[in-house]
Amino acid sequence: MIEVLAAGPLTTVQDIGRPGLAHLGVGTSGAADRAALALANRLVGNAEEAAGLEVTLGGLKLRMATPATVAITGAPCPLRVRDRPAALNSPVAVRAGEQVEMGPPAWGVRTYLAVRGGLAVDPVLGSRSTDLLAGLGPPVLAAGQRLPVGELFDRLPIVDVAPVPGPPIAVVLRVLPGPRDDWFGPGGLRVLGGEPYLVAPDSDRVGLRLQGHPLERVRDGELPSEGMVEGALQVPPDGQPVLLLADHPVTGGYPVIGVVPPADIPLAAQARPGQGIRFRVVTG
Repeated sequence: MIEVLAAGPLTTVQDIGRPGLAHLGVGTSGAADRAALALANRLVGNAEEAAGLEVTLGGLKLRMATPATVAITGAPCPLRVRDRPAALNSPVAVRAGEQVEMGPPAWGVRTYLAVRGGLAVDPVLGSRSTDLLAGLGPPVLAAGQRLPVGELFDRLPIVDVAPVPGPPIAVVLRVLPGPRDDWFGPGGLRVLGGEPYLVAPDSDRVGLRLQGHPLERVRDGELPSEGMVEGALQVPPDGQPVLLLADHPVTGGYPVIGVVPPADIPLAAQARPGQGIRFRVVTG
């Protein structure tokens, strides 16, 4: 069992989400940076789909009721165990009664904590993820909450530290055109791939709201609602694109000028408000 002493600005339980339920109106959700959560789980010997914690901008403080092995990945933050600095991207042993404390990250937004055995909160529709838009899954963490930990009997992987690249010099995301790039004419994709866009302060797990040169439509009218995917670049009437992330709605009526491929989503999920993002339009 884990006791939450402080939850920070926003901490949620996340796993790989609820794929395959969009036809029922249920989005995938799950970790915004799935690669970081998968690495944390591998470091403690969990299956990659095990549930862990997604910590937004640090501030998390936990007490372990029993001995545990944890790993911290994603946005690099100051980590203290037994009131001493501890390593990121590495298995860390924590004794019963000891505290784990995470400060604000130096770059990025979301840091992930995996505990050996995974978090054993009750699943909803096959997942333990918190979907903030749909209101599914466990509640957002709060001080005083207690989280159950599952059992795992496999051997711990023999890994001291995982090699993780440093922060990118610039955030550049690939974009596959369409399906509605014709709503913006040939110049729309040129504008998208031109000057960088800034991440707006009201961005969240639903999507990155971007500020920059507006994308002007060459067609009038509105689309009927159609299916949406993670990575879709929706363009509202003001021309400022929105990059959909983990908790995106399953349908939408704004035209999608392009889609960021899944491999680039973890980088997008770590983009901070005020940070610049460039798009590189690709055709294959």
